[in-house]
Amino acid sequence: MTEMRVMSTPRHVDIAITGKCNLACQYCFYADEMVARTHLPTDRWLSLFDELGQMGVMTVTLTGGEIFTRSDFFELIDGIIANHMRYNLLSNGTLITEDVLEKFEIGKRRQRLDTIQISVDGSTAVVHDRSRPKSFDRALNGLQLLQNGGFPVTARVTVNRYNVDDLENVAYMLLEKVGLSNFGTNEAYACGATDQTENKIILTLSQRQKAMRILEDLADRYDQRIQALAGPLAMAQNLKRIEGMLIKGQTGLKGKGTLSACNGVFSKIAILHDGTIVPCHAMSTLRLGKIGINSLQDVWKNDETLKALRLRQHIPLSSLETCRDCKYQNFCTGGCPAGALYANGDFNTRNPMDCYCILKGQDSFIPKENDITR
Repeated sequence: MTEMRVMSTPRHVDIAITGKCNLACQYCFYADEMVARTHLPTDRWLSLFDELGQMGVMTVTLTGGEIFTRSDFFELIDGIIANHMRYNLLSNGTLITEDVLEKFEIGKRRQRLDTIQISVDGSTAVVHDRSRPKSFDRALNGLQLLQNGGFPVTARVTVNRYNVDDLENVAYMLLEKVGLSNFGTNEAYACGATDQTENKIILTLSQRQKAMRILEDLADRYDQRIQALAGPLAMAQNLKRIEGMLIKGQTGLKGKGTLSACNGVFSKIAILHDGTIVPCHAMSTLRLGKIGINSLQDVWKNDETLKALRLRQHIPLSSLETCRDCKYQNFCTGGCPAGALYANGDFNTRNPMDCYCILKGQDSFIPKENDITR
């Protein structure tokens, strides 16, 4: 296997600057964290950006909640820039107006912006609004304003039961009508708000298989302008490669066969909107410290939970009861540790949502057709 090495400091930090949101999306993984947490004031975030700059952090991603609900949003952006960092933005797009975009022209705000990602889950309000209520027209307007203004914009489509039959229309709208150079996909999974609504929103097994076929075809048709690191498209592309290698008699891939799916813990870290430091936003229950109290550099180097997450790469899948007899074992990395933690209560286990065997109907974690709640 190829061993990952820990960078001396995190190169990237994901920051939820707010838990406030003007929507209530059915699959929001951060929903549980939006309540019972206080928001940090402007000066606390600015102090953090000073700390990040001194550490040599290169980029930050601002997310929420909805980032544009903060009245001090551009003051925070200026704090990032003052510390010689670049930034990315994740937004639902509904609060983006011409007036907002004009503010990006001040100073180096636009020059230091790497990407702004807008969530779009349907080609019409009928589809999109089922998972992202009463937001389609405003989200599409914000997306189009960014595209027309020449901003580095992309979109993210979260595949779920409501839009699986609309994916071709979504691709046409985003790539042909709006004119994006590309967009990404993932899928709804069981955590946050989805834990309460999974029988209404998470793909069933047959829907997931259908989404894999559709997205793989669309990615080919649009010259790989549809991309994914996880979810149905990534699973389809990986499985196609694996099956081809098995036919040729190959028995595995370099760097696979262990719990080595997540490289993020070697180069990045995350912060919740109350200042809690976590490995990533999807593992919000693993609290490593708090900014202003704990040194982020010290957490990065010495926290035992982070060390344990990094040591996952040494755990062979053959040691797991769920994986030891799987024919895909030496092609697999066990999947996202956040999903494993949520599904099994232990990040040193297989994530069933990333398991190739579920595509054969062997994993009850994925809802079957008779589990659908309408």
